[in-house]
Amino acid sequence: MDLLAKIRTLPTSPGCYLYKNAEGEVIYVGKAKNLRSRVRSYFLEANQLANAKTGSLMREAVDLEYITVDNEREALALENNLIKQRKPRFNILLRDDKTYPYIKLTMGDRYPKVFVTRKLRKDGGQYFGPYFPGNLAYRLVDLIHRSFLIPSCKVDLSRYHPRACLQFYIKRCLGPCVEGLTTPEIYKQTVRDVQLLLDGKPQELEHRLTERMTEAAMSEQFELAARLRDQLVTLSQMQDKQRIATADNEDADVFGFHYEQQMLAVNLFHMRGGKIVDRRDFFWEDVDAALSATLNDFGETPGDLGEPADAPVEVESEPRLEPNPTVAAPEVDEDGARTQRTALSELGEAFSPTAFFSALLKQLYLDQSYVPRSVLVPVDFPDRVLLAETLTERTGHRIEILAPQRGDKRSLVDLVCQNAKQSYDQRFRVLQPNQKMIQEALQEALSLEDLPRRIECFDISHIQGAETVASMVVWEDGAMKKSDYRKFQIKTVSGVDDFASMREVIQRRYGKLLAEDKPFPSLVLIDGGLGQLSAAYAALEEIGVTLQPLASIAKREEIIYVHGQENDPVVLDRRSPVLHLMQKIRDESHRFAVTYHRKRRQMRDRDSELDNIPGVGPRTRQRLVQHFGSVRAISQASHDALTAVVSAATAARIQQHFAGEQAPASPLVQIS
Repeated sequence: MDLLAKIRTLPTSPGCYLYKNAEGEVIYVGKAKNLRSRVRSYFLEANQLANAKTGSLMREAVDLEYITVDNEREALALENNLIKQRKPRFNILLRDDKTYPYIKLTMGDRYPKVFVTRKLRKDGGQYFGPYFPGNLAYRLVDLIHRSFLIPSCKVDLSRYHPRACLQFYIKRCLGPCVEGLTTPEIYKQTVRDVQLLLDGKPQELEHRLTERMTEAAMSEQFELAARLRDQLVTLSQMQDKQRIATADNEDADVFGFHYEQQMLAVNLFHMRGGKIVDRRDFFWEDVDAALSATLNDFGETPGDLGEPADAPVEVESEPRLEPNPTVAAPEVDEDGARTQRTALSELGEAFSPTAFFSALLKQLYLDQSYVPRSVLVPVDFPDRVLLAETLTERTGHRIEILAPQRGDKRSLVDLVCQNAKQSYDQRFRVLQPNQKMIQEALQEALSLEDLPRRIECFDISHIQGAETVASMVVWEDGAMKKSDYRKFQIKTVSGVDDFASMREVIQRRYGKLLAEDKPFPSLVLIDGGLGQLSAAYAALEEIGVTLQPLASIAKREEIIYVHGQENDPVVLDRRSPVLHLMQKIRDESHRFAVTYHRKRRQMRDRDSELDNIPGVGPRTRQRLVQHFGSVRAISQASHDALTAVVSAATAARIQQHFAGEQAPASPLVQIS
């Protein structure tokens, strides 16, 4: 059945449709209240002539699939899931869709642990968050390690082990892995303290800690009393800094954007409790190749791949407070006056703010468990009311999506638009951001606890397992620190086994640092994929180091895997300064490893050639190489030059070998 014939059989119910190309790949996903009417509108010649991308889609599409649902809300959610799963190239794709982190207590375990996670699962655990900014969750977990001694390790706590790990001895764990170090009652009480901390109940926690500290002091348990006192001090210091996101009327997300020369910058400000607690930046390049109003079912005129001209028009019951959706985001000038920057006609028909924000908000919020009560956007879009109702139904509290035209809310949107323009200038116009900004961006991208000041990167080099070597290069405070470079000969691995080679190198490097009590780097970077990353962590775990930040960067795909977040790799934009920095360090490590490997091969080849000369043993070979510098220089040396290092007889053999002559079997000729 050809495509046109299949369209005639489509139902008139709500659902999603998927266009496929000749290879069977899904190239576009859309939703509709009436599948037959919506899909049929794509074949109108006027639509294909009016928009080049519509014509491109229809020239590539050879097949169509559809899924029916009960109502338009279900179609909205299904469309979002299909876009994220299939990543069709004619849809708007949110590349940086990473959510903010949560803190998880594994309450289903005998001894609960605490972790940072970005995914919520129904696994019996207790989740707290999300946390703004993203590294706040990691700072809180570190506080829990240091003050409450609840671990994050991967040790099986369902049984006891013969000895505790390093975390117990450095006083970052109560030691539930070894019988007798703690009791279930003490551990349960500590977990309850952590719950109160994460629940944002400092007064109750302070009261509990004070009571237990007093009791411990009265019973002369001074060590326990001192630890509880330290927890009280920490709690007092954290009360002004910690901010757990809550769902009240003062929470809002505010969007702004700036579009110019086919490049787009979007800013998202998170307001919690009436204060801006964090911001996110999104960037798109070559927007005209990816964003199209007509390809996202939000045409602004009948027949423009929106609802057909004869379709019923949905009328909103509430007054429209939004600005004209055909006008780009406003910009605040230096005097604070609001001006309209560029009309849609100046932007070109490839980019529609209405289509863009509809797709963006669906991908950001439909999968999230927490959505603020207010979402402010700079332009209106047709699915605004439907999306707000769907989010309200999913979250259980009223969600408002507004595009204010005047008043304080509009001023706030203008402010975010102004910041979006600054982000645009910094990203697309400034060639080299300052080093501090790159470090902060790297910290945010990899969710590092501290600002990265030193990165050590490792790579393995060999040819079919021969002369396997490893390199370590160092980036520190904005520059490669060549004085700290290290090279390693692999000693315990034979054959081709990059994973075992990586384990050996990591163990040797950081086992030595641990023994010498020297500081560890801010980040250990591995040149490779998940296998090398797992091997590096296994090596660190064997020497008792479990909290070292560890990441790997895979070749070709340029995907960054962070240990602990392997299922959520970091995919950076190809123009990102952070990605450029990681690539620079990785490439330098590869260059250094290959150079050392070639040198080892040359030494092997050189040694084997000298070994073929009768009378030249290891010591003689070493003296010759040290004196002349290379085998080529030895082969070109005169007899007198050779006798400065070896005997006359050996010098004659060397000259005869390189001249291609056979050494005499009879007594050597005496050279006068």
